[in-house]
Amino acid sequence: MVLCGLHLIGLEPGRSVELFLLELRQKGSTGHLLARNIHRDLLVLDAEAVILGNARAKVHALWSASCGVSSPALVKYAENKSRLLNPEPGSVEPPVPHETTPSESSQNLEVSPELSDWISSLPGQLRDHPVSMLNLPAFNPGKKDQYRKYGAEFSARVGSRYGGRVKIVGKVAGGRAMDDGWDEIAFVHYPSVQHFAAMAASKDYQEINREYRLGALKDTFILCVVEQF
Repeated sequence: MVLCGLHLIGLEPGRSVELFLLELRQKGSTGHLLARNIHRDLLVLDAEAVILGNARAKVHALWSASCGVSSPALVKYAENKSRLLNPEPGSVEPPVPHETTPSESSQNLEVSPELSDWISSLPGQLRDHPVSMLNLPAFNPGKKDQYRKYGAEFSARVGSRYGGRVKIVGKVAGGRAMDDGWDEIAFVHYPSVQHFAAMAASKDYQEINREYRLGALKDTFILCVVEQF
């Protein structure tokens, strides 16, 4: 297990993502840029716990987490990312029709009309692009093992059917994430946000969600990101 830093970054107006990343690398950082959006906001997983020097001066807003991550997972990350972002032709099944009735909200990780409308509003290149879901769970007392059971059931019964692949799991060890009460971080890949929605709307997923996940969580945060670098 090694410590690494997770940084949600908002750059100062007019700052270039590419130049910012170049400066990070010149400071010795070899971190993976996990996401950016059209506002040039970044999600970076980095071997360094903090962002220093001139690079930090270009950051308008920063939220960080120090987390313990498996060394093999980091070593193989670039290889696995390339494979997932560039699948063999015909190897990814299209998303299946939703199996459950839409919920009024997505609070319990169910598909709602609002979520469906948001997905439909995305440009085609984003709607069909592979995504990673950043998960930040906070566990109820004594419920961590129950959440582990959820993870095992997800992988065995649901994940592979919808292209879901857990890429990184880490224990929060410091930073704002610890201050905010989060226990872990996890990155889960999906072939597209539509695959994620189809998974959330499946009967099998909602069964394990209600049996294992919901009762284990005191709170949770999920952020959809697109890997481009």
